[in-house]
Amino acid sequence: MPAMRLYAAKVPTISAEIVRTLIAAGDIEAESAQEVELDVAAVLKEYIRVDREITDRAKDVLEQRKLPYEQFGKIKRALAEEKDFGLGEEALTWVSTQLLETFMHSRNVDEVFADDATLRRRVRDVLKKHMAVDDELDAEVRQRIKNLEEGTAAWELEYGRVMQQIKQKHGIKD
Repeated sequence: MPAMRLYAAKVPTISAEIVRTLIAAGDIEAESAQEVELDVAAVLKEYIRVDREITDRAKDVLEQRKLPYEQFGKIKRALAEEKDFGLGEEALTWVSTQLLETFMHSRNVDEVFADDATLRRRVRDVLKKHMAVDDELDAEVRQRIKNLEEGTAAWELEYGRVMQQIKQKHGIKD
């Protein structure tokens, strides 16, 4: 399963949709939806920042210990666990939990009417919809590089190169 990815370019769209969805359902009340969108965007940007930090740290560990690239996922997961940070499917839970806490403590959210489970489900649905694109991109890349053995350095390099080409083709920015 490819890692769930949040793209910085999609943060405003995702933030707006989460807030619109929750207000329309009567789950939250806010005088300024735009201010709540900024709160949501801050959580999403923090997720991206921490994910990048963990990725960079995992690469450093591989280099320092002279480990093969195949160990990258294992190292990254271990570092994420240390920080109690969600990757993959757990990322949805991590982001949802952060957003629920934000809604409860934000001066921009006047009232929260829905229970945690309802809020979490609605937030996860929006996040999943916007991140399904990543699965489609991954499938397209894998189709193009199926002649290479997964896990090899050549596969990793080609995967990155082809992913960039496909993102450009679809107008997606990291």
